[in-house]
Amino acid sequence: MKFSRRSSFFVMAGALGVLMQGKLPQVFAASNNGAPVGQTIWLRTTNNNNYVSARTDQTNTPLEAIVNQVQGWEQFDVVDAGNGLIALRAHANGNYVSARINLTNSPLQAVATQVQGWEQFTWLPQSNGTIALQSAANSNYVSARTDQTNTPLDANVTQIQGWEQFDWGAINNAPSSQFGPNVFIFDPTMSSSAIQSQLDSIFSQQASNQFGTNRYAFLFKPGSYNVNVNVGFYTQALGLGLLPDAVSINGGVTVTAGWNGGNATENFWRGAENMAVYPSSGTNIWAVAQAGPLRRVDVHGNLQLDNGGWASGGFLADSTVTGQVNSGSQQQWISRNDQWGGWTGSNWNMVFVGVNNAPSGNFPNPPFTVVNQTPVIREKPFLYIDQSGNYQVFVPALRSNSQGTSWASGSPAGTSLPISQFYIAQPGDSAATLNNALAQGQNLLFTPGIYPLNATVAITRANTVVLGLGLATLSPQNGVIPMTVADVDGVSIAGLLFDAGSTNSPVLLQVGPAGSSQNHAANPTLLSDVFFRIGGAGVGQATQSLIINSNNVITDDMWLWRADHGNGVGWTSNTAANGLIVNGNNVTAYGLFVEHYQQYQVIWNGNNGQTYFFQNELPYDPPNQAAWMNGGVNGYAAYKVANSVTSHQAWGLGSYCYFNVNPSVVEDHSFEVPNTAGVQFYDMVTVSLGGTGTISHIINGTGGPSNSSTSVADLVSYS
Repeated sequence: MKFSRRSSFFVMAGALGVLMQGKLPQVFAASNNGAPVGQTIWLRTTNNNNYVSARTDQTNTPLEAIVNQVQGWEQFDVVDAGNGLIALRAHANGNYVSARINLTNSPLQAVATQVQGWEQFTWLPQSNGTIALQSAANSNYVSARTDQTNTPLDANVTQIQGWEQFDWGAINNAPSSQFGPNVFIFDPTMSSSAIQSQLDSIFSQQASNQFGTNRYAFLFKPGSYNVNVNVGFYTQALGLGLLPDAVSINGGVTVTAGWNGGNATENFWRGAENMAVYPSSGTNIWAVAQAGPLRRVDVHGNLQLDNGGWASGGFLADSTVTGQVNSGSQQQWISRNDQWGGWTGSNWNMVFVGVNNAPSGNFPNPPFTVVNQTPVIREKPFLYIDQSGNYQVFVPALRSNSQGTSWASGSPAGTSLPISQFYIAQPGDSAATLNNALAQGQNLLFTPGIYPLNATVAITRANTVVLGLGLATLSPQNGVIPMTVADVDGVSIAGLLFDAGSTNSPVLLQVGPAGSSQNHAANPTLLSDVFFRIGGAGVGQATQSLIINSNNVITDDMWLWRADHGNGVGWTSNTAANGLIVNGNNVTAYGLFVEHYQQYQVIWNGNNGQTYFFQNELPYDPPNQAAWMNGGVNGYAAYKVANSVTSHQAWGLGSYCYFNVNPSVVEDHSFEVPNTAGVQFYDMVTVSLGGTGTISHIINGTGGPSNSSTSVADLVSYS
């Protein structure tokens, strides 16, 4: 938990939203009141947010709004019934939905094999973005009748109220781009109210759904949208242009903390990328904690990084802000390869790498760490639509000694991969299915959802791209390692959450086998927005979260988290020794967040490593000092550089303690390094949150303490 420091497919597309053979189809016929004729849709009641289901697992089961996710029973084709009317054909059995008014108060059922009067409806858009359905047989409205438990739908109501209003979304049936039922694709020809209704519906579900199982992605085709995109848990908002300004959001792409009283320190697991934002108020709010990246955006206005309470982020990369960035209450933040009109605000640890117009000042007053150029980086791969209407994944080129965004020239360097070269993974896919696709030379695109894996997904081919949408989550079963990468060039893994299973896994992601020795300097592997979780959603266990054995790996925004709150949390429950172990040489980390592991949070054994921004919280829950001893040393350092290392540099590092189970617990030092000239640490801070526990020294025997008397301690350099 982020302690409040000072307070101690579906494709929602209109007709243009669905790709047929990769092209854009024609718009809806106006004679059907904007009905999505020719599309497959779902319907969801506004009263209980359940989906309408045909339930063909039982004979002649009536339609009911009782399902919380869309599968085959919840899909309906919209068919032109003539004279401005439509019919609904259930995917479950191919039959048409019938009002059956030859029987008194008969419920709706998918039992008709042809369209007659009972199967005809008028599609009626409502001012709030929902729709109503009026039966042509009796002129009554279809009602979900959720005032009674499991009441079937019927057409017996004479006026439209809440029970008669439905959200809807179209499901993408494009042969080459099956992004699954939790990807919503928006098109600029759609009505703003319909898009806003869909966005709001998902946000209302995800606003406080911190450990839920639903995963979503909003994809915006190139064009302009007059909407406000509230981004909740396990939700991504992604523009589909090659350049950010191809998609304009006139309203905002926002993260707030209304669900948590304005305290944004638990606003995890979400993101927005690749769009221009024109905030209607002049200021876009992005109040996040860890695992809430904002990438490749062009904000035309100001950017506010808090929401009235504490925030604990965060990561901004490859982005521009025409106005001012205000960090507000953000406790720490990293900005990489950005440009803005100005920056204001500071707290403990604010890091700027390769930023144009970085703020002036030196750590610790203000606590700014400025590195003028980014030594080596490849931006995160992203999905886009080319000028022919086909989906591609753009893999940005490697940059060295860079400043500012990768797209400022209007012609970003990189390679486009057609979607045909990707296996589009669905949550039901097994490791065997995924490995078979990899063996055939395909890349992987994980659609939103949770993937229980009973074997290891093995990435063995150079330049493989593994891209997740909507925080796609890999969960190992029976203690397997969910993913490994061979010692090969140029693999990109991005946008995934690794969630430990209840049986201990030795590691959740391993990059390179033990003893890897190849030089990948010309084409390094990239880990971008890759997150790890031990517990929280339930008991989870893994000895290590991430092991990097290969050389020249780049990590860019990583949160490795042993849960301090949620379900399955406790010193002997969600057990995990270490977050990150680096054995490879020349590994570079930007935005490294590692929290609450029970021994060393980070162990760095490789030479020539570099870290730009490190944020750590020590485990909250050691029951006593004896339970948290490293031999004769009190506690374990957050960041350990091995004694054998001769060269290592790190800039902008923070480590915090909050020993709330037993405040008498002490850590001797947060950073442990060999005393050699090639190991250099710059701009370090330790904090005792609310004075709850003690960090005796910052690095080795130098600096500090942080305790109930002096909570914050700083050190400018150590070498």
